Amino acid sequence: MADTFDLVVIGAGPGGYVCAIKAAQLGLKVACVDKRATFGGTCLNVGCIPSKALLNSSHKYAEAKSYLRQHGVEVPKVELNLGQMLHNKDKVVEELTKGIAFLFKKNKVTGFNATAKITAPGMVSLSTGETLTAKNIVIATGSESVSVPGLKVDEKTIVSSTGALSLEKVPGKMIVVGGGYIGLELGSVWSRLGSEVTVVEYADRIVPAMDHEVGQAFQKSLEKQGLSFRLGQKVTGVKKDRKGLVVQISPRDGKGSEEVATDVLLVSVGRKPNTEGLGLDQLKMKLSDRGMIEVNAHYQTSLSGIYAIGDVVHGPMLAHKAEEEGVAVAEHLAGKPMIIDHNIIPAVVYTHPEVATVGLTEEQLKEQGIPYRAGKFPFMANSRAKAMGETEGFVKVLSHKETDRVLGVHILGSVAGTMIAEAAAVMTYGGTAEDFGRICHAHPTESEAVKEAGLAASGIGPLHV
Repeated sequence: MADTFDLVVIGAGPGGYVCAIKAAQLGLKVACVDKRATFGGTCLNVGCIPSKALLNSSHKYAEAKSYLRQHGVEVPKVELNLGQMLHNKDKVVEELTKGIAFLFKKNKVTGFNATAKITAPGMVSLSTGETLTAKNIVIATGSESVSVPGLKVDEKTIVSSTGALSLEKVPGKMIVVGGGYIGLELGSVWSRLGSEVTVVEYADRIVPAMDHEVGQAFQKSLEKQGLSFRLGQKVTGVKKDRKGLVVQISPRDGKGSEEVATDVLLVSVGRKPNTEGLGLDQLKMKLSDRGMIEVNAHYQTSLSGIYAIGDVVHGPMLAHKAEEEGVAVAEHLAGKPMIIDHNIIPAVVYTHPEVATVGLTEEQLKEQGIPYRAGKFPFMANSRAKAMGETEGFVKVLSHKETDRVLGVHILGSVAGTMIAEAAAVMTYGGTAEDFGRICHAHPTESEAVKEAGLAASGIGPLHV
């Protein structure tokens, strides 16, 4: 006999588990199915969380090795214990995945560790032989790395982002294919630990969708840290020899090529929806040309009673975007109004310094013909940043020239990922650049740079430059 639920969520990543918990809190009987042995999806198991643990640990190592002396901290001999660093990363993941299992139990969400297939609307078949029936189904299966023809990943020397989290030793040389968020973060990790890292990017700039001014400053910062960049180029092949890998790199126009030796090749050219095995073809569910599940304003697919959220639908592939959509769907199914603004979703590159952005870039404003003002404030003029020795970067605020409403905020700085929350909050409530300037910010904090940049964008003018 099939188990019956109000809602079955397929996928226990940030979107799926948050949707399941919220729906249960709203009174629904909920099941959540995930193919992994532990809940949390790609983000928690082999994505956001382990990569951030390594970014933090590698930064501490780099600080101890090169920067603490200026603060009067003498460390005679700094040694890397890679095994302990990886163990710490695994411990963080273990504790957080157990935390989700606890939250399921606390909120009475029934969890299943199995692969799932939708055999019909309201019917889910599990690899364990069980069948679940539900009034509604939510697909939250996330994404997977995009493969590149000729670059067969073995997770040892040719690795995806998953393999790059668990290398047994620091490679002498690493080539990163792709200059996006993931490639730059993981490239930064191994660069700090001693690897010679080269990033090969097909576009003529790293993180192409980023505000150009911020992106250029970001690249210069990474270059100062030792990363090198080959822009407008592509990797067309790789072969193994006794010494390691020989990678063929060509200009994107295909004219000419050269061979470059490396120890590890990290393939990080993007991600694609993970929908294989769900039975969507048999269901004749409507998909886009890129394999995204098409949904309406309520995240309902072309089939009644089946919804989709997160990386399998259109929009940025970000964990917090998936979470917001999960909450929205849960509220909709519980008969409550759903509120989500896809124009105000922050994004962060967790390198050092970090890059955080929300809203439109200056290039987008120009393309759309929107009149605007830009205000900037450098961390060099911020007292807290100066005291901490973290003066690299700036805050950039873009506001409408006529209404002063904030249209975009872009930050390059040591704690940009935390600071961007204020920008998202002000934008959510339709705030202006002047509002940034009128809000009383604690002194001394890096967030005062947001206040100053807001004053600059509003036309009032900053105080400290």
